[in-house]
Amino acid sequence: MQNPDDQDGETAPQSVSIKILSSLDDISPEAWDSVANPGWLQTPSGGFTPDPELERQRELIESVSQEPESFSQTAPYNPFLSHAFLQSLEEAGCASAETGWMPRHLVLEGAGNAALGAVPAYLKSHSQGEYVFDHGWADAFYRAGGDYYPKLQISVPFTPATGPRFLASPAVDRTSGMQALASGLVEVCKRSGASSVHATFLTREEWEKLGEIGYLQRTDQQFHFENPGYESFDDFLSALASRKRKAIRKERAQAVSAGIEIEWVTGSDLTETHWDAFYDFYMDTGSRKWGRPYLNRQFFSLIGERMAEQILLVMAKRDGRYIAGALNFIGSETLFGRNWGCTEHHPFLHFELCYYQAIEFAISRKLARVEAGAQGAHKLARGYLPSTTYSAHWIAHPGLRDAVADYLDRERAAISEENRLLSEHSPFRKQD
Repeated sequence: MQNPDDQDGETAPQSVSIKILSSLDDISPEAWDSVANPGWLQTPSGGFTPDPELERQRELIESVSQEPESFSQTAPYNPFLSHAFLQSLEEAGCASAETGWMPRHLVLEGAGNAALGAVPAYLKSHSQGEYVFDHGWADAFYRAGGDYYPKLQISVPFTPATGPRFLASPAVDRTSGMQALASGLVEVCKRSGASSVHATFLTREEWEKLGEIGYLQRTDQQFHFENPGYESFDDFLSALASRKRKAIRKERAQAVSAGIEIEWVTGSDLTETHWDAFYDFYMDTGSRKWGRPYLNRQFFSLIGERMAEQILLVMAKRDGRYIAGALNFIGSETLFGRNWGCTEHHPFLHFELCYYQAIEFAISRKLARVEAGAQGAHKLARGYLPSTTYSAHWIAHPGLRDAVADYLDRERAAISEENRLLSEHSPFRKQD
């Protein structure tokens, strides 16, 4: 395999340069979004719509290039890559030097400083909030006398959701653009005194390309609901084995048996009252699960102001008072489940708000899938099937790199086998 260290820097035109941003305030929303979600336009209400010029641009590119595709040219809209989401994390102080998430975003620039590509990157002093665990690597390196931190993290902070990480304009050649950005990350790593580069929740295509140029490849597992075109939740139930179908109906009935009402709140209906209630839920769950929740109250107000059309709150109310809620983000093809919390505990309410309501919403919006967050084999019985997630890692120290490479060979095989075995226990009816 080709090592990023060995590249001669000629992977992109000489007129292209890489700039490092210490804040997303240093780039306009329009410039960032043109590479983060190319082909999509932001609406005044914070939603998104396909750019009618995309097809014209594609035809123009194809007329002059033998390899016209870019990493994200035809990608679905991903709300987590938007300037609004990432900048809200920074403005609220959630992703900052003080929290161990120092922004070091890379922007690939062409003539006239036009943005041609970008990578959301952070210099990190710990391994929290990533959902791809490397604490063992850090501990081993420390015991051997090395310093694992800082490290360079390419991700959406606190968000275990798959999406492009090497962002590009449709005008950029796919291979050369990615190699330029990947090599730039290695250079930033060296200049920063960082031990390593970690790109998490990549697309499979990015994962494969990074592997080809010397990054170490890692896999993990999530559970996703796939929508083949159901017209209703009952259509989904009819595809399940009888025993699973009855179990889900029983769980849903018990979840609301205490007089609980459920609301979908999105767009202009979202208010600060909703965010006040949800923040109480989030803090309760976060404090119990990991001690210090990553997000603060200001962050929720900012995303409510800037991207309300891309947000779905599923709220549970009893006796006129909100008692639980689940936060989701809406992409063009995927509903992303993110956070959940409650102030009253009721049997199966978590499953109802986070899994079943998400399926109902996805079907109603004709979305292709629901990503319900990290881990959780219990999701299998509720229609969420195992799905492989991908990350890639460049490690500077040869000894640590060799040790991690050996570990990852075995881990990938184990993940593949576990996914195979779990798939044999699918809740869906066997096809003749």
